[in-house]
Amino acid sequence: MWNYLRIGLCCLLLGGMASAGAQVLAPDVLARNTTNEVIEIVKQDREIKAGNASRIYDLVEAKVLPHFDFRQMTQLAVGRNWARATPEQQQRLTDEFRALLVRTYAASLSSVADYRIDFKPLRMRPGDEDVTVSTEVSKPGAPPITIDYRMERQAGGWKVYDVLVDNVSLVTVYRNSFNSEVRKGGIDGLIAALARRNRTTTN
Repeated sequence: MWNYLRIGLCCLLLGGMASAGAQVLAPDVLARNTTNEVIEIVKQDREIKAGNASRIYDLVEAKVLPHFDFRQMTQLAVGRNWARATPEQQQRLTDEFRALLVRTYAASLSSVADYRIDFKPLRMRPGDEDVTVSTEVSKPGAPPITIDYRMERQAGGWKVYDVLVDNVSLVTVYRNSFNSEVRKGGIDGLIAALARRNRTTTN
């Protein structure tokens, strides 16, 4: 399941390539354009296909932030403990969680072109500020997986704040482990645990 989640996130993590400087796009159009753009780049970039870590990380860092609300993702993942954190701790949690996601999913970028990603019709009413963009991800020899992107309209356009794989939420999965770390060592213990994971995460 997590391999499919990595692939799905990779497609959106580089969203700035498809829409930087453009007008605000509908959420499904943004996601579809981004996916097509990223797949083409991966197919043509030999260094990315070869797994050049420096090039991949530079690319992700340059393009990820405009399309993901990492602060909201972190707040949802930390859950009720978020209110216990000081503003400085909240920022450190956000920075570490962002780094963890970027490092984790960047490792799968070179294989994104092996997957087929089909977008489902968007269910969106006029004035909706919060929508779900649904996709089906598949590759030869494996059953398809449903990946849904929860997106919110913000001042800078639509941003992803959660990803669901077969209805399993990314932030909910992390919340369980985050709560465990807070119980053991408080907010600073969670920050330290994330920092350790970031120092050791290689895939």
